[in-house]
Amino acid sequence: MRWFGSALARSNESAGRESEPVREECRSPMLAKAAPGLRTPKTVPPGFYFSGSPVGGPEFGILIERYRRLMRTNPVSRATDRERARMIVTLLTMVAALLLTPLSFGRSFVWSEQGKAVTRRTKMAPAKVPRVDYAKFSHRTHVGNQKLACVTCHQFPSKNWKDVRKGEAAFADIAEFPDHSACLSCHRGQFFARERPAPAICSNCHVANSPRNTSRWLFPSLGDVTDPAAQRRSVVPEFGVAFPHDKHLEVVGFNGSVRERNAFVLVSLQKPAEPPKSCPVCHATYQPQGKSGEEYVTPAPKTLGDNFWLKKGTFKTIPNSHAVCFTCHNAESGIAPDAKDCHVCHQLLGPDAGLKTDFAARLIAEMGITDAFIVGRWSKRISAGAFRHEGGAHPDLNCLSCHDVAAFNTVDPKTMRVPVRTCGGADGCHITATVDDGGIMNFEIAERQKNPAFICTKCHVVLGKEALPADHPAAIPTPAPKKQS
Repeated sequence: MRWFGSALARSNESAGRESEPVREECRSPMLAKAAPGLRTPKTVPPGFYFSGSPVGGPEFGILIERYRRLMRTNPVSRATDRERARMIVTLLTMVAALLLTPLSFGRSFVWSEQGKAVTRRTKMAPAKVPRVDYAKFSHRTHVGNQKLACVTCHQFPSKNWKDVRKGEAAFADIAEFPDHSACLSCHRGQFFARERPAPAICSNCHVANSPRNTSRWLFPSLGDVTDPAAQRRSVVPEFGVAFPHDKHLEVVGFNGSVRERNAFVLVSLQKPAEPPKSCPVCHATYQPQGKSGEEYVTPAPKTLGDNFWLKKGTFKTIPNSHAVCFTCHNAESGIAPDAKDCHVCHQLLGPDAGLKTDFAARLIAEMGITDAFIVGRWSKRISAGAFRHEGGAHPDLNCLSCHDVAAFNTVDPKTMRVPVRTCGGADGCHITATVDDGGIMNFEIAERQKNPAFICTKCHVVLGKEALPADHPAAIPTPAPKKQS
């Protein structure tokens, strides 16, 4: 211990620094207890200022200095063996505490050369990076973040395009997932990961994720292919299809501008010569009732009464493959965009707009609906969830009577909303000038104004409980002035 004190003194001298005064508040009860009767030294070796520990600071240096001065004088007269033993035990305890103190404190006390306690932030441990789930492929990561072009992975046409569709139905298309070589350039580590039964990344394309079963899922663009041997995977699409409806209306049939009409309500019940011929090319009534006596999608309970139950013919289909698109957009026609220009039509969807939908997931379970198309279309309805395209006089109406296709942006759901004013008309229908004229919306608005708890059920499934939108009363036409006799 005498050697330790001498070494301490030599260390301070070699540093070329003088001992500095110790502030009164730096005195420690622990030191007073360890060496009772000894005076607090006036100086403390600056080389022994420690930080990052509750036992750091000048206390440790004070204890060393006291022991060194005690050894420099007559140890027998200045301190008893018990006092020396107590000081040694205290010194060793403080050294052990310093060694065992965790280094991950967010803050620590640092003693400056003037003996003042200041606070500093120590370097925090780096935040843990979330583990990537390579079983869930993300176009947003590859296209949005990494800025990869479509051709980096997808080759047009794929090698199997003549196999997935036979004979005259076959056309050049991307009909298969990318080859392994497209993935290995970046994901070699994931491809050869020691995961059982197979690396997780394989499940993005392969059905069983097993080396004994190499079959792949049916590629998502093959919605028109019905191969019982191929399994289709249900995924939430990351892309929306940017389709300019107004341009395609001019290709076949009706050629008119929705903007030229003074108001939707003036023509909604006026039969045109015929609906646009171009609309049914992509949109047909899904599961129509036709002349069948089965009105509902699933058997309705006998106690249904006037309650809602989803009916057949409610929805219209949308294209689920490139079959119709590539009829015009191909290398032979030269009509832009070309079939290989994926990014022109397929665009990453933005964040959820937070639009309320007239849909309740519980109804799917209650009605026993398992059809993925119905669930997908219904869950995105932002207007009248109970509207039925095949119902009443709707099949005889012009599509443009309700849908303002000139304003459509198919990747922005807000622009697809059907204006409520299209539900009325010159001859009346759901909206009339007065309640007495028979408009159902007039009746429900009047009931809601009398009773705020009234629920609108003619058009709505869930939204009928919401506050009355301002555009509903505004859609009621002003009654014509009565003729004076």
